[in-house]
Amino acid sequence: MKHTEQGNAAGGWGSLKEVGSALLHEHVVLEGSKLLPHQNKPDGYACVSCAWAKPANPHPFEFCESGAKATAWEVTSKRCSEEFFAQHSVGELLGWSDHQLEAVGRLTTPLRWDSASDRYLPIDWDTALDEIGRELRAVPPEKRNGVVFYASGRASLEASYMYQLLARMYGNNNLPDSSNMCHESTSVALPKTIGVPIGTVSLDDFAQTDCIFFFGQNVGTNSPRMLHQLQEARRRGVPIITFNPLKEAGLLHFSNPQSPVEMLTPAETTISTQYLQVRAGGDIGALLGLCKALVEADDTAKAYGTPRVLDAAFLAEHTAGLEEFLATVRATSWERIEHESGLMRQDLVAAAATYAASEKVIGIYGMGLTQHRHGVLNVQMLTNFLLLRGNIGKPGAGVCPVRGHSNVQGQRTVGITEKPELAPLDKLKELYHFEPPREKGLNTVEACEGMLDGSVTAFIGLGGNFLRAVPDTDRMEEAWSRLRLTVQVSTKLNRSHLVHGEIAYILPCLGRIEIDRQASGEQSVSVEDSTGCMHGSKGRAEPASALLRSEPAIIAGLARATLDHNPAVPWDDWVADYSRIRDAIAQTYPEIFHDFNARMWTPGGFRRPVPAAHRQWKTPNGKANFIVPAVMDADPDQARPHNGILRLFTLRSDSQFNTTIYNEDDRFRGIKGGRRVLFINAADLTRLGLREDQLVDAHAVSADGVERTVHGLRLVPYDVPSGCVGGYYPECNPLLALSHHALESKVPAAKSIAITLTPSEQAAAAVDG
Repeated sequence: MKHTEQGNAAGGWGSLKEVGSALLHEHVVLEGSKLLPHQNKPDGYACVSCAWAKPANPHPFEFCESGAKATAWEVTSKRCSEEFFAQHSVGELLGWSDHQLEAVGRLTTPLRWDSASDRYLPIDWDTALDEIGRELRAVPPEKRNGVVFYASGRASLEASYMYQLLARMYGNNNLPDSSNMCHESTSVALPKTIGVPIGTVSLDDFAQTDCIFFFGQNVGTNSPRMLHQLQEARRRGVPIITFNPLKEAGLLHFSNPQSPVEMLTPAETTISTQYLQVRAGGDIGALLGLCKALVEADDTAKAYGTPRVLDAAFLAEHTAGLEEFLATVRATSWERIEHESGLMRQDLVAAAATYAASEKVIGIYGMGLTQHRHGVLNVQMLTNFLLLRGNIGKPGAGVCPVRGHSNVQGQRTVGITEKPELAPLDKLKELYHFEPPREKGLNTVEACEGMLDGSVTAFIGLGGNFLRAVPDTDRMEEAWSRLRLTVQVSTKLNRSHLVHGEIAYILPCLGRIEIDRQASGEQSVSVEDSTGCMHGSKGRAEPASALLRSEPAIIAGLARATLDHNPAVPWDDWVADYSRIRDAIAQTYPEIFHDFNARMWTPGGFRRPVPAAHRQWKTPNGKANFIVPAVMDADPDQARPHNGILRLFTLRSDSQFNTTIYNEDDRFRGIKGGRRVLFINAADLTRLGLREDQLVDAHAVSADGVERTVHGLRLVPYDVPSGCVGGYYPECNPLLALSHHALESKVPAAKSIAITLTPSEQAAAAVDG
């Protein structure tokens, strides 16, 4: 493992090289080259990685490096067949890395774990579904709240609708999904402030904006196609002001790999015009500082009779709670703001001046805001900031949460939620003649708590790698192995298959890029992007195995094996023709999905209603509401950085999407050959008596008495705020206590974990040996 100097621009030849390497490594150079031109096109397939918006008039190659890697990873020629499992026991595979497991290739046949041989053995579909159904039916009705139906953000709208119906007809609302681990803070925060659970910005707004503020979102690795919109904005002279602890390549410079000029010359676009390295947990302070600078400038303008800085007319007509918020802003000292944010007053004032000089401002954010103890308040502070100058509900302006997985927002739209008040239960009762459960279900954190205390006994996973994604990895693996039943609908092997329940099945499914042939012919599916637009997606690659089934077919098979027959639910008809599933979705959600089949191929997608984008506030008081911050530190329950205590925030590499690791390198941060590193401020190295490349053990500082340690992390000096360290997800998840989550949304607070460092026990043992 080695580290080279950071400084690579996003895109450029490095991106093209990575795409070529991914296609080569997966042995799909010709196949991938034919597929990629259809990615994110109006008549093609939706990318299986990020959920960024898909334009009506796409670039010739509307894919990014991450999307190309995801395509190569899915259509790989490598196979994880029954012969592989005959050669490797589960015990042996537990020693493999996440990258090594998925790199084996596509799963090809249904599998059941055999305790005698400690191997997964092939099983036919009918037997597997019958056995799973028998186990689920055996659970008494009063204990069915112990069965969890998890969904990753990969599942289509069609599969997600069927899955939520399966869970509710089974008897619970236990429908946690990957949004519980990322943007649930958004869907809790925004309805209280602006009356919608999603952002208000569309792609058209990027073409009209005159200023962009960026908070805690690494566009270069998480949503690289957005760099096209950012580059076009910069060419128009639009300032982009970034708040992020690390200086990320994608937010510094971009060289467009689709531009011959930029590829053949040193030309590149500077993305951020001002870059403020806020400390971990300091976003509330930073946003309060921006607001304070605006209020002070407005007070001065009123005193001198010059034009106002705040949008007084908008505030009077559209908002509530302003005076209480302004009182808190005025009462907060600059000294405290500087202390909490880690930023200087003059830098915040300069950023606020840029904002004040702009008429149409977009506020973009990612998990750097949501994954904190007060992640909900972080999001609400951003809306406070935007509301002060009327920057929500007009063209070129608004709030823009950037979702991660490709349909994580959409599956919530069609009923994947543990909150019964967010599901159309009465409509489901009317359509399908059953009594839906009305009790709140389990979210991700609560499902994990149930596994720890034994109340959760079975887990059905529609995609994903749940066990690697959740906090408290070591404790959760122990609890996971005590489950009675684990069922995973998957395309590739991962650790959640290997730390299995007493009875365990792997059900291999088609990927979105593969041709899905059913009784009525080739099928299409649909997804929702980050901006609330729905898109059709049609597979174009031949399936990896003749034994693969589609997610809708697997869900229908589980339903038939588990539930009493209900003639009102046409599971078989739905599988035969997915347009009938879309008809059912349209019946259930007519305001959003009317004429679904006719509109699903609309270039750029058709957009769900977003009232706040038109200054219609669907809040109880009919206003956009200011939220008064009760705290300044987004993670007040965590020990503050001092002496030997540091704040760890987790991050992803450029060769990663969620828990999928494409390779062990991170070219943007100069990491080669391994991910067990900590990025640390050089001054902190000296202060703590540590040295570059030293191996250390990281210990979580927590009050519950549980020892949480990650061993053998290599220290890499990096440009991060003093007192803060960065480490890769999911490798650092064992340090994150399950109880350390956002107060209202229960999103794990992975962006601020108090830790201490000691010289590695592993290194000492090696020396002694």
